[in-house]
Formats: sequence, C-alpha cells, structure tokens
Amino acid sequence: MIFGNKGRERFLDAVTGFEAAVREQDADRSQQHFQDMHRFFGKADDREFQAAGPRLAALLDEVPPGPRATVAVIVGACVERGADAAACGPHVLAGLAATLDGVRECCERWEATGGGELPDPEAEEPAPHLFERVGDEAAVAWLTLSQWEMASVAMLSHAAVRTSLGPDTRARLFQALRSVEEASGHDFKCLAYALLVLDEPLVVLHRPTGTGYAMRMTGIGDNFQLHTLLADVLVGGGHLPGRAPTAEEAAVCRDQPGQVPTTGAFNLVTPSGDWVWNEGTPSDIPAVDGVRLLVLDPPPYDRGWPAGRFFPHMTGDLVLERVLDPEEAGRLLAGCVVKEG
Repeated sequence: MIFGNKGRERFLDAVTGFEAAVREQDADRSQQHFQDMHRFFGKADDREFQAAGPRLAALLDEVPPGPRATVAVIVGACVERGADAAACGPHVLAGLAATLDGVRECCERWEATGGGELPDPEAEEPAPHLFERVGDEAAVAWLTLSQWEMASVAMLSHAAVRTSLGPDTRARLFQALRSVEEASGHDFKCLAYALLVLDEPLVVLHRPTGTGYAMRMTGIGDNFQLHTLLADVLVGGGHLPGRAPTAEEAAVCRDQPGQVPTTGAFNLVTPSGDWVWNEGTPSDIPAVDGVRLLVLDPPPYDRGWPAGRFFPHMTGDLVLERVLDPEEAGRLLAGCVVKEG
C-alpha cells in the first residue's frame, strides 16, 4: 500500500515542513506550517504524536521566542499521547528555565519603571505599555509563562523526567518560580506542585499501635492523594484498624481517571507535632536521618474529600517495602512530639 498512510499524515507533514522552514529561517513558510500543525492536530493519530514530539522538542531553541511556547505546548500534548517524555523533557525544561529568567528580568524592569500590577498574561490583547517598559524579550517571557507551565507539567508527570532532572535542578527551578511568584503576585500552583513531586522513601509511624512502616512514594501530587493511598496500603492491607478506601477510591489515586468521595483515616503529623495539611504536598514532610518521617494519629474529626490525582496524567503509587520491627518503630516514636490542643 504505497499511498496507504499519506493522506492521514497531514499533521506529521506539517511538522516536517515546519522543521525545514525554521531551520532555513523562512518566516512565511514557518507561519504557514505552524498554522497547518494547529489545523491537523485534532486529526492526528498517536503514532504521529509519538514521532512529532521529540522532533519538535529538539527544534525549540531555533523557534523564535513568540511561538516557541506554543510549540512547547504542542510537545506536551504529544507526550500526553505517547511521545517519549525522556527525549522531550530536557528541551522543554531548558525553555522553562530561560523563561523564568526572562520573567524575573521583566519583574525587575517593571518595578524600576513605576511598578504597579503587571498586565494579565491571559488577556486577549497584551498591554502595549508592557513591551515599552520591560522590552520585547522580557514581555514575551511574562506573557508565555503559563504556556511553559502547561508544557513543563506534561514533562514532569513522567518519573523518567523527574529522575533525570535531579533534585538540585528541580530545586533551582522551584526557587526561581517562587521568586517570580513573589515579584509578580501571580500564582503558578500546578508548576510548583509538579516540581515538588517526590520519588523517594517514606517512613510512616502509627502512634496508637506503636507500629512503623518503610514505604516508597512515587508521583504523588498532593497530600489528599497520599492520605488516601496510606489508608489503602495500611488499613486495606490489614496492618492498621479503620476504614479502608474502596478499590475505586484507591485506583483513581494511582492511574485511573476521575474522582470519587473518600473519608480520611488519619491525622498526618510531623515528628515535631505539627499537622501536615492535606492541601499541601509530601515535600512538607520533614526528613529525619535523610528519610522523610510521617506520624499517623487518629483523626480529630471526620474529613472527606474527592479522592483522585492532582495531576491527571501522572501515575502515582505508594508501596509498602517492609514493616519496621517493634524496637525500631519504638525508637523513632520516642523522638516524636505530641502537641496538645
């Protein structure tokens, strides 16, 4: 079937044309193929997305700053349809780092030229005075940061990307983002939470029974998800008393779509006795001797929430690796504080 697939590969054809035009610095052809990518995106199949993602990611540095963020979003969509996140991630996250630098410069210039509230980056028409006050590159960085957020979250939803990025680089990106949030007054919660996702051990102590558990968490976006999975593994696994989540409640916290109501089984507490709020992330749990240590107390009141994943495309899991022997659990619990009231 010599011509069997040709008519169905218009998106991939547009990608090929866009690559060539960008590398030849042909603005008119680049614009035409860019429009074709948008036009045929909805009709492309997974095989096209899988082929296109790494190619477009590798092209990002050569795309002009304006459309670069939109191409990054297309790369993110390709990853969500099966493109290799490990191949795409470094290019997208390098673009994010550069954009955060540009936004920091934007905020500094904005403040130096009179300050005030930064223009809404989601407005249909960008404020002309933004470009006048901060310059073209800094203005584009501010106006496209939300797109880089979308693309970066798509990358960080994959454990291979989070692992290859490393904790130091993620910490630098997180601090850069926090600086931008403070300077701009805008919140980029999804990106912040994605940069905080942990793939590491967790030691859990259950104060009422004096027992302890060595666990490993991966891809958990917030503490609502963690709380539900703790109850599934420890109560549902027969280790602790209480109400276990249903199979559906646990599944939507791992890899199934949607949300379902659940009820809390514990109160999550730090070793120093402070509450670990469900609204936060597992990064709120402090490390003791290099491993995060969480204490479970009885719930002070009934709490319910929609069980599910903060990041719908991120697979999450919590695995019990071993039950601590009573002496080890007792020693760890002896160093934990109970706060009154």
